[in-house]
Amino acid sequence: MNNNNLSSVEQAFFKHSGMDKISTRMPYITVDNFPQLGLFTALRFIEWVADNPDGVISLPTGKTPEHFIKWTKFILDNWNTKKAKDIRAKYGLKASKKPELSGLHFVQIDEFYPISSKQANSFFDYVNNYYIDGFGLDRSKALLINSDEIPLSENKHFLKIFPDSIVDLSLRYREYKTEEERLQQESIFMIDDWCSEYEAKIRALGGIGFFLGGIGPDGHIAFNTRGSDHFSTTRLTATNFETQAVAAGDLGGIKIAKNRLVITIGLETITYKPDATAIIIAAGEAKAQVVKNALENEPSNVHPASVLHKLKNGRFYTTTSAAAFLTDSVDKYYESGKWTHEKTERAVINLCKKLDKYGHHLVLGDLKHDRYCKQIPGLNENTVQTVIDSISNKMKKGLANEENQIYYHTGPHHDDVMLGILPHINRQLRSASNEFHFAVLTSGFTAVTNSFIIDALRDTKKFLDLDKIEMIKYKDFFNTGYKYKWDKDVYHYLNKVAAQDKVGQKRGLCHRIVRAIVEIYDVNDKDELRYTINDIIAILKRSYDGQKNPAKIQKLKGMIREFEEELVWAHFGVQVKNVHHLRLGFYTGDIFTEQPERARDVIPILEMLRKLKPTVISLALDPEGSGPDTHYKVLQAIAEAVRLWSEEEDLSKLRIWGYRNVWYKFHPAECEVIVPVSLNSLAVLNNAFTDCYMSQVEASFPSYALDGKFSTLTQKIWVEQLKDIQLLLGKDYFYLNKHPKIRVSHGLLYFKEMNIKEFLSHARALEKSMEGI
Repeated sequence: MNNNNLSSVEQAFFKHSGMDKISTRMPYITVDNFPQLGLFTALRFIEWVADNPDGVISLPTGKTPEHFIKWTKFILDNWNTKKAKDIRAKYGLKASKKPELSGLHFVQIDEFYPISSKQANSFFDYVNNYYIDGFGLDRSKALLINSDEIPLSENKHFLKIFPDSIVDLSLRYREYKTEEERLQQESIFMIDDWCSEYEAKIRALGGIGFFLGGIGPDGHIAFNTRGSDHFSTTRLTATNFETQAVAAGDLGGIKIAKNRLVITIGLETITYKPDATAIIIAAGEAKAQVVKNALENEPSNVHPASVLHKLKNGRFYTTTSAAAFLTDSVDKYYESGKWTHEKTERAVINLCKKLDKYGHHLVLGDLKHDRYCKQIPGLNENTVQTVIDSISNKMKKGLANEENQIYYHTGPHHDDVMLGILPHINRQLRSASNEFHFAVLTSGFTAVTNSFIIDALRDTKKFLDLDKIEMIKYKDFFNTGYKYKWDKDVYHYLNKVAAQDKVGQKRGLCHRIVRAIVEIYDVNDKDELRYTINDIIAILKRSYDGQKNPAKIQKLKGMIREFEEELVWAHFGVQVKNVHHLRLGFYTGDIFTEQPERARDVIPILEMLRKLKPTVISLALDPEGSGPDTHYKVLQAIAEAVRLWSEEEDLSKLRIWGYRNVWYKFHPAECEVIVPVSLNSLAVLNNAFTDCYMSQVEASFPSYALDGKFSTLTQKIWVEQLKDIQLLLGKDYFYLNKHPKIRVSHGLLYFKEMNIKEFLSHARALEKSMEGI
């Protein structure tokens, strides 16, 4: 890449990146971590503003710009401090005078429709909070998307025109059938006109001069989803499932997200100004494929971000991991550092997939003609066999039965452990010599919808009316009795599962809800219990979808998730006392969550380690930026607790199992253990998930990879992983194997096994990929 085309800030970061070549169709620059990505973007933004004090800017919403916002405010608010000056000097920001942002024109990128601008989960509220007020922009120079003010038929509000918040875009093309549809059709055309006017206003300003956006799982920028026309303009449009799944967290669930349209600027809107600076930021290995698609393919509607190829100042700023699939990065992985057997495994397994050829059918010529296999030191006819042998040995580890172990299985959220390594845990649970503890480190309340709670509370009232919650009759129940026999709730519920008694299962849940309400709200009698239930229902019905709940309702939701977790492990004979709910304080449900603190978040884990003295700890080991950031924060809290524990005890024999589930997958070369998964194990997974995770069965907050339950997606992943290994080892390796557990394999799960030194080193590397400059 010609450095003369880069700004001073970009040149500085390019130099710091250590990048030696760029072969993509448009420029990109990598940084080590997510916060540094925010710093880079903030400095480039300030650099642009210094040169264009009256320019037109368009900035993103959501979690992606968290560190961009923080760094922009820090640098501007501390302009004359030594730290800010040092940062500016180090990274090439030459502006000596602090830029003034009040002269800028701001363009809101997109918005859900319909949604009230008064809601905290509207993008209108976000841009006003973080950009207009946060950056000190001039509100009169802002083009905003306020759904409450977009004119509709007969001057009515959208709540009157679209009472269920569903906009039927087929009315653009068909005759209306009712008076309500007539008003809706006329309103849709009025919204279309408003969008055209919005587009005209942007162009009257000369177009967007500085655009900053993230990139979605389908490659979307703004709400221009996969397949969007590169000449699209501002419009009211539907979205696809991947986009809806990401939006579900903002809107209160996938049902709402599926029925919500969006107003978005178009791809032509972004690229209208030929010399526009347009930057896409991407963090985390989960974004690596869409980054590769956008940067290495010809411009195509299938890859919306490829529209930026036409802009001379179009850029991708990514973390190193988000660029991991780029040919440049893959080349660097193989060409730099010491060659390892992991590289050999990765190269050979990838070649099998590339050629769609079984490992034992590969010939030496296949390897010699492959870009990466030909680099294997001492390449010969036996090279593939070494990989077959090493992968086979990983499977043997996955078959081992263990004795006299103390397991401390941890999950950031309820269901993480199950979806990560349930079949392997189930196998070890069969030995009475092993001791098992399960710890969920956050409350998990954000995964429970308001509608689920309302339905459950209504059921509770019905059972109270029918005198079916008999425990409240005991005279000491509201004083101390509610604290006892929580195992009985679990046993009662699972008995009803066995009896296929759905009503009985609901009653079992309601028993636990009553206990939780008495604890949270300090309820003293049946009448107060009924009043409290009615009050909670009233609060939830007054809430808009996606609104942050009051703390007590958050706790109630969390305690329902805790009950679900207890049900899962009770399937295998684990008592409630061995299922630990840590409820770490950094988990708040806010859009930008707090960092873990030692006293609040690390010490509770350390105290558990001291008490239980586990020989094996399992944890979610997701790469930076993939899946919820809760996973990363929990990992860091556990790592710090383990480090502190190692100062007190000899942990040289401690083993750490790092698992992944629905958010990201291991490459088989990355893991040390491969566990065969039978049809029986898959059935146990699905049945336990469906029977126990009542609040999750409808998949209200799904992965973008599947419109369905997490257990279904987990099964899909394990089956795909089996196919990958079958391609290397051959199908007959499985169905003709001497070991019955391999013969019944219909899926495979992977995990890493580390000693304490390896784990702390990995955690530190991940910490560097997320923090600091």
